[in-house]
Amino acid sequence: MMFGMEHSRFWRALAAGVVLSALALPAALNSAEEPSVEELKARVTNASIADRPPLCLHISERQLGAAGRFYVASDSEQAKAALAEVVAFSELARDYAIQSRKHEKQSEIAIRKMVHKLANLKHTVSLQDQGQVQDTIDRLQRVRDDLLVAMFPKVGKK
Repeated sequence: MMFGMEHSRFWRALAAGVVLSALALPAALNSAEEPSVEELKARVTNASIADRPPLCLHISERQLGAAGRFYVASDSEQAKAALAEVVAFSELARDYAIQSRKHEKQSEIAIRKMVHKLANLKHTVSLQDQGQVQDTIDRLQRVRDDLLVAMFPKVGKK
């Protein structure tokens, strides 16, 4: 029978496994034909402005999955680097979507889903790592807000 700290570790490990599975399953299903993150980054620079948002979002989603795997492996530094790329490429997706006036809705939806995954991930990481995850959530929320303002600008004040 488990008590106290052992019980808490068990449930934390179980929750981390569930979150990791949820993050990794889509990647595992497509991994045979999936290009690497580095290949996707190279495609972004060669793509037209209108084609860049989906590529950037794909990189963000892949890096989010990697961050979850790094946290499970207790590699906080690699996880933080992956989260930094999640933010960077989400911001690029926002910028390209707004600039091209294409993929704004799809970008907002994809970022909303990543925020939800990050909220679930936050509950499975150590207390010292929760701040980094929350910072990533906050920054992605600002990206979503920017996309929503671009899609639904205020016409006039009443």
